Amino acid sequence: MIFAFSAEQDELRKSVRKFLEDKSPETEVRRLMESVDGYDPAVWRQLCAQLGLAGLAIPEKYGGSGFGYVELIVVFEEMGRALLCAPYFSTVALAANLLIAADDESAKFDYLPTLASGEKIGTVALAETTGRWDEAGVTTAATKSATGWLLNGEKSFVTDGHVADVVFVAARTPAGVSIFAVDQGATGFVASALATLDQTRKQSKLSFAQTPARLIGEEGAGWSALSKMLDLAAVALAAEQVGGAQQILDVTVQYAKDREQFGQPIGSFQVIKHKCADMLLEVESARSAAYYAGWVAADDGDDLPIAASLAKSYCSEAYFHAAAESIQIHGGIGFTWEHPVHLYFKRAKSSELLFGDGTYHRELLAQRVGI
Repeated sequence: MIFAFSAEQDELRKSVRKFLEDKSPETEVRRLMESVDGYDPAVWRQLCAQLGLAGLAIPEKYGGSGFGYVELIVVFEEMGRALLCAPYFSTVALAANLLIAADDESAKFDYLPTLASGEKIGTVALAETTGRWDEAGVTTAATKSATGWLLNGEKSFVTDGHVADVVFVAARTPAGVSIFAVDQGATGFVASALATLDQTRKQSKLSFAQTPARLIGEEGAGWSALSKMLDLAAVALAAEQVGGAQQILDVTVQYAKDREQFGQPIGSFQVIKHKCADMLLEVESARSAAYYAGWVAADDGDDLPIAASLAKSYCSEAYFHAAAESIQIHGGIGFTWEHPVHLYFKRAKSSELLFGDGTYHRELLAQRVGI
């Protein structure tokens, strides 16, 4: 296993960063976060068709480019740095990863090409009102009728659920947790946007009332694929968190150099130096954890569950701490909601809770290593 980026991966980073600097400046982030859909369809088409990012790690036989998870780590890190408002995480980290992990070739050929091209937006509906991300938390019911499967229940905290063309739903049948595909506009399916702390990543509540659905894979065998999807999504989110934390560190250090008090830069004060040094240490440690998890994911190694929980727990807390410390260092201006650091503060808190916070993943990590 080589822990270094190739020249091609470095070029990918440069291309993605330039694209995001052009298409996702702070003004555009603020505009889109106030909109209902939360993304720009024109930018989404460019991101998918011109850059090919949606299909980057989807196998070529399913319409993707066939790259690995390391390339995705690069992309997610840059998107976290820019706070991109787009359904990329839900389509790639959730929907595509779940389909690839599922044992259903027919479904892969039916759905992955349209997700890879950006023609369709996808997401996964797992958590419910309890906010649990484990198998026991799935209570949405699926029953078999003469015409097929029908879903009844509610899902919450669904990323981009109100704009997704297809939602992959975790539901319980007599045989156990299974995966079902529901198309936008299906009978009895209602999607409504939730009011969230972090407006840059939209979440939705989904309701199903005798909603027709397509079974993905074998009945009762869905949790294996869902569990792997959660691990892969946690790794992608950790990379995003590193990107956001690094951007906060860069902005804060520059401010400490520029802002003067008593005739000298505040960065010369010992307390500010210590805060910035602690932030640097945590950001670099988070980067190591996220990159290691990315390489494990790329190799599809047995250590993925361990690496994913380790990265998610550490990166979550490092990102939020960096955002909180940045507000303190910025002083009075940092406490205004109009300052850009608050966008990262909200994203940091939202990302910390998504798929379970640090405490949850440390407990999960202990279970996975047999403690």
